[in-house]
Amino acid sequence: MMAAGGGNLITLVAALIGVGVVAQLLSDRFRIPSVVFLLASGVILGPEVLGVVGPDSFGNALSAIVGLSVAIIVFEGAFHLRIDRLREAPAATFKLVTLGGAIALLGTTIVVHYALDAGWMVAALIGALLVATGPTVIAPILEVVPVRNRVGTALETEGIVNDVTAAILAVVIFEAIIQDVRAPGELFVLFTQRLGTGIVVGIAVAAVVFYALRYVDLSPGNAPQNARLLVLGGALVAYGAAEAVATEAGIAAVATAGILLGNTDVPYEDEITDFKGDVTLIVLSFVFITLAALLQFEYLLGLGVGGLIVAALVALVIRPLLVFVSTEGDRFTRGERLFMSFVGPRGIIPASVATLFAVEFRAQGMAAEANVLVGTVFLVIFLTVALEAGFARQIAEFLDVIPMRVIIIGAGNVGRTLAQRLEDRGENVVLIERDANNVEQARNGGLTVHHGDGTDTEVLRSAGAENAKIVAATTGDDDVNLLVSQLADSKFTPDTILARVNNPDNVDAFEDLGVRAISATEATAMAFDDYIERPSLVNWMSEIGHEGEVQEIEVTSEELIGKTIAEIGPELPPRCLIALVSRDGQTIVPDGDCTLERGDRITFIGDAESVTEALSFAHPDES
Repeated sequence: MMAAGGGNLITLVAALIGVGVVAQLLSDRFRIPSVVFLLASGVILGPEVLGVVGPDSFGNALSAIVGLSVAIIVFEGAFHLRIDRLREAPAATFKLVTLGGAIALLGTTIVVHYALDAGWMVAALIGALLVATGPTVIAPILEVVPVRNRVGTALETEGIVNDVTAAILAVVIFEAIIQDVRAPGELFVLFTQRLGTGIVVGIAVAAVVFYALRYVDLSPGNAPQNARLLVLGGALVAYGAAEAVATEAGIAAVATAGILLGNTDVPYEDEITDFKGDVTLIVLSFVFITLAALLQFEYLLGLGVGGLIVAALVALVIRPLLVFVSTEGDRFTRGERLFMSFVGPRGIIPASVATLFAVEFRAQGMAAEANVLVGTVFLVIFLTVALEAGFARQIAEFLDVIPMRVIIIGAGNVGRTLAQRLEDRGENVVLIERDANNVEQARNGGLTVHHGDGTDTEVLRSAGAENAKIVAATTGDDDVNLLVSQLADSKFTPDTILARVNNPDNVDAFEDLGVRAISATEATAMAFDDYIERPSLVNWMSEIGHEGEVQEIEVTSEELIGKTIAEIGPELPPRCLIALVSRDGQTIVPDGDCTLERGDRITFIGDAESVTEALSFAHPDES
């Protein structure tokens, strides 16, 4: 296809953006990450199917278009990376981007060298590119799979950091191939020059933008709009200025500027965030479709069985190995580690950089290297996006890593203890606390904490109250707990609102709101009474979440509806029984003749493993 003329190019770009918007709508409708639809759209529009887009469609402008688009995408991801969130999984995050990145680089390089008979430097180039997962593929997955905060933080941070380091490392290796550089010292100098240049330029641009936002009159009537444009312009300037100094230093520059501006108190932050998100969505759609459309299937077929071996080992061996090594000894559950292992698709940075390198290779008369590079990178992208991103929610459901979100206001002794018990049972708990000392104690205990006022609607919203099933107010101030309960009831839609009531006289005020009030006085008295009258039960209950467990769930399984307790008993896991049945607001201790009906809520009691298995048996929709 010949290079498109001015009018045709405008029409083509507009059409690609329109297709990208449709892909996003389909993503929201079917709860499948948008990158799956974008990739499929690119293939359909490409030379292998409809031929609407081809290698010559953009003439010589492709490099500039992709570069600026990637700059916006990386800046968006970096802008949302909050330093305080890194405390949720500090050890794992650091190891994922260092030790994990090294394992991915070395493992992929070795596999590509032997499976495809590629030279070591070309294999290392492919290995460097495939280190990157990237926010462009991780963010859409996390939008449809609400995993725990620490899992999302680790994956997001890994994607943002590895996008930058992988791109810079790939550029260094590429230039070493072109210039025939082999000495480790020279390679190190090339890498540090680009990374250092990017960091310096990013810091300088962020400082200028921050000063302008904070201290320059942006015209009050148009201040939000001017702030948005200033930040967008700053991202593009950072990229362009760094690229002018050193090739591919621009990615490091926009990442640095994004992280700095995202973690400072800039005015109009909400407006900037919304605007950047919309721009990024359009740019991402355009670039992903374009790059997918540039791929010719002959590159994939030319790899043969070796290409499939590389893709399989990268996704099923190298990725799980680096995740399990990096998360060893952290608070991640086995299911979460498996989810992180099998949800690591590659995205826009490998695709865009590989495409540009292939053009340069062909210009240098290195067509074989170009074909291996593009074919391997895109084959891994296709398979990981189609399988890992496409089935991310099903993988998460199978591994049971989609937790119930619980918001706890108050990170004092009561709030922290409750959060710890819920976390130990696999729930996604977020604490909200004003006191800095309590925040620090909770974070030291590995808990997720938002530092802010729980009576502020925006603080509740930022903590995830819109998606919370339970909101619990546990502070020592009844007025605060009552206000939190009122806000949760009027502004959000949790299934349950719980509140600690310190003064027994205030219980009626909470119950009038429909809040489940927990009187501290009565709870303490009942605990004493239980220890006196029922010591064995209390001792066993103290082990809940470790050896013993009590859980309540709605019955939806067709295998249980219409059966009696006596008939169900032999089918339950060992060391587990149905202790209570709730129906129409009444709760009973069932006998053997009690017949279960759809919608009944039953309480299992037993050891932790058996109760967990029984929950899936009674309510397979949540397994």
